[in-house]
Amino acid sequence: MSSPFRITPATPQDVPLILDFIRELAEYERLAHEVTATEPLLHESLFGPGAVAHAVIARTESGDPAGLALYFFNFSTFLGKPGLYLEDLFVRPPFRKQGLGRRLLAHLARIAVDRGCGRMEWAVLDWNEQALRVYRAIGATPMDEWTVQRLTGQALIDLAATAER
Repeated sequence: MSSPFRITPATPQDVPLILDFIRELAEYERLAHEVTATEPLLHESLFGPGAVAHAVIARTESGDPAGLALYFFNFSTFLGKPGLYLEDLFVRPPFRKQGLGRRLLAHLARIAVDRGCGRMEWAVLDWNEQALRVYRAIGATPMDEWTVQRLTGQALIDLAATAER
């Protein structure tokens, strides 16, 4: 199946673009006020010696950036296998409804299968009907019995301070 998009691993030169994508996604999700990421932080997390995440970028045939998928690997004790966690998936508005979101998901699924992952997971805002339709169409199922818990900022620091050294 031929596509007008090319998906490639991000490079260190893509860090400013990745940050742009993150900001665009945050704006779309009405969460722009929560973005504190910087280019140096992203560079370290994606390409530094202790890199903990990966990204792929979709571009048009002419090289215009169209979409981003940023992911990392976790581990399932129940499966005894690694998993791929999709942190961010974003397709710029002019490129939506052309199958690019599904192509990015398929690309990550291929990475997950090639790495021996037992599953691929992500979170989606419950009001994002367009994304939910895509996810249902590929066979994703909601984890209704589970809720996401988050510890961040001062609460994270406070809890860490109680740990024995």
